[in-house]
Amino acid sequence: MMPLTRVCYCAFLSVGLLPLAGASQSKEPVDYVNPNIGTIGHLLTATTPFVQYPHGMVRLAPMTTPGMEDRYLADRIIGFPAGPAMLMAATSPIVADRTAYASGYDHDFETATPYYYKVRLDDSGIEAECTATAQAAYYRFTLATGAPSHLVLSMTRDAEFEVVGPAAMAGSQQHEGVRFYFYAEFSHPLGGYRTWNNGAMSQQARQFGNDIGLVTGAVIPGTAVEVRVGLSYISAEQARANLKREIPRWSFAEIKVQTRAVWNQALGKIVVKGGTEKQRTIFYTALYRTLSRMTDITEDGRYYSGFDHRVHSADGHDFYVDDGLWDTYRSAHPLQLLIEAPRQQDMVRSYLRMYEQSGWLPSFPQVSGEQAVMIGRHSTAFIADTYMKGYRDFDVNVAYAAMKKNAMEATMLPWRRGPLTELDHVYLEKGFFPALAKGETESVPEVHSFERRQAVAVTLENSYDDWCLAQMAKALGKDEDYAYFMQRAKNYAKLYDERIGLMAPKSADGKWVEGYDPKLGGGLGARAWFAECNAWVYTWSVQHDPAGLMALMGGREQFAAQLDRLFVEPYGTSKYSFLGQFPDMTGLIGLYPQGNEPAFHIPYLYNYCGQPWKAQRRVRQIMDVWYGDGPLGICGDEDGGAMSSWYVLSAMGFYPVCPGEPVYEIGSPLFDESRITLGDGKVFVITARHVSAQNKYVQSATLNGKPLNKPWFAHSDIANGGALVLEMGPRPNAAWGSAPEAAPPSMSH
Repeated sequence: MMPLTRVCYCAFLSVGLLPLAGASQSKEPVDYVNPNIGTIGHLLTATTPFVQYPHGMVRLAPMTTPGMEDRYLADRIIGFPAGPAMLMAATSPIVADRTAYASGYDHDFETATPYYYKVRLDDSGIEAECTATAQAAYYRFTLATGAPSHLVLSMTRDAEFEVVGPAAMAGSQQHEGVRFYFYAEFSHPLGGYRTWNNGAMSQQARQFGNDIGLVTGAVIPGTAVEVRVGLSYISAEQARANLKREIPRWSFAEIKVQTRAVWNQALGKIVVKGGTEKQRTIFYTALYRTLSRMTDITEDGRYYSGFDHRVHSADGHDFYVDDGLWDTYRSAHPLQLLIEAPRQQDMVRSYLRMYEQSGWLPSFPQVSGEQAVMIGRHSTAFIADTYMKGYRDFDVNVAYAAMKKNAMEATMLPWRRGPLTELDHVYLEKGFFPALAKGETESVPEVHSFERRQAVAVTLENSYDDWCLAQMAKALGKDEDYAYFMQRAKNYAKLYDERIGLMAPKSADGKWVEGYDPKLGGGLGARAWFAECNAWVYTWSVQHDPAGLMALMGGREQFAAQLDRLFVEPYGTSKYSFLGQFPDMTGLIGLYPQGNEPAFHIPYLYNYCGQPWKAQRRVRQIMDVWYGDGPLGICGDEDGGAMSSWYVLSAMGFYPVCPGEPVYEIGSPLFDESRITLGDGKVFVITARHVSAQNKYVQSATLNGKPLNKPWFAHSDIANGGALVLEMGPRPNAAWGSAPEAAPPSMSH
């Protein structure tokens, strides 16, 4: 797929999008986006109001008060990012301290969009603006009419820069073993600039160290000064080439219009009608977040890889990094696959390149290489989901070899990467990851001291990944591997304790751990046994086999009753104490935490036990209660579009419970109509007749003109375009989609 940055500017101007029906005024999709949604965290990480291209390498947002994690509440802006450097404009005296140029600001004098940001710097009266392309930043500072102003560029941590012309600078900075380069041009000469190094001022054109900066000569008050900056992971020369390619002339307004058109084209792949202004704002902001990652770092047909620290030819397929598959495999990648399938296949190719360059298939690839984070081998789920939905423009044999190597030779330990340990051998021999027995002291040196074993979660998540690998083996005719990994996919059942109706840990000798508390045990985040959540959440982490889990629980009624309990179960202590132990379990409804990814599929499990109307009710409740259009609008860590992609899919009326199984489960749409332009240009339309806040229950359905009496549909049903029509009403239709044979596919069904 040709990157958007390489399509000519006039092509963007020719893109036309129809106004959204039902809007109070004519708006295009990008006009609904509010990047400040979620910029106050409910308990943990807040979002950042980035200006960028979809999947772009450049991300711009004001750098605010250090240590103030809730960005929206920060009182000062200390600067603006210019790749490895920080840029600021100020009227304050010249000093060798980057923080001295900070300014107060007011959100009432701020404009935040995906393509453009503007703010008034209150201390100086300077107006700061920025826009971006894929690999270049563009700033405009309109100086106040009072005192003379200066522009300040500063860097930290193993940095260097050099003045390379009357109005140009170049430099780089080391971060996590990777050098990040910039080349900057100013619309006005730098004049009588001064530089600093570790507090000492001079006029040296070249500086290097851990605290360096440059202050331009005084600029005439009232002047508009522009700065354009090219960025690169290859070299300063490549940064200059990126700048000249993407911003070849001084025209801030032109780049702003271009970047707006790029976003409008990307967001316009889904056009919704109906709903409220608030719902459309949340929807398109969520889609903007989903399309922000992974990041394309291909530069003029080449890319730097942190997996072997070399520069490679892209060979016509762009290279992507910056992913966290524990978060994104569930709904972010499936959503992206629907609307930008060619790009997703390049992402799969990127993972395979990482495998070839490092020897392992990563799960959290960054610019610097693999980041050892979380659990599971969900690159397998991502690749399997892509392949099983029919998108196969990658070397499937290399993919299978990589997935199998990870399954057979890589440790399952949380927050670790490397070869098998003695705990992995227990899993391979007995089918479960062993927990510490009561009173047992940790003796395995590879276990992360803080993250611990997470033994039950490790077993459940790897059982699912093994099922995904089995599907690939079957598709490739590898019958022995299929049988082997299907057997491993059943390992989840070995940790179901029928005495309590929940998953529970076993020690290496196969005995249940004594003194186990499924609600409050296991320490911070229950990390002795789980990943950030407790047994009430993780018991449902059997996406590949809800039917098998249902059988363990005693049947459909018992399964539904346990789901019902989850949404009303008390904390077992005060909410204060509970959230102190489980800070990731935000967005609570009973013990269901919408703020953490392992919960995302759970409401849709009602579709498997003959009560899909309960899924419809719960999904609506979650969207109404836990998603908003203000700074508190995201109830958990955004994690690369994970939280947002759940909303986008659910608001349209469906969700993929089990990536790797090419089907979607039906929920309760918010909009009268959602029109999705699929990755190959075909169109899938979801129509919800008579939908409203009260009319949230599906009464009947048709798919591609034929009656649909099951609460799911296959990807193949929509791959060539199609139409899902849902008749909505105010009362549950308990007959629709409730027959046992109407349940979605499952390993045991």
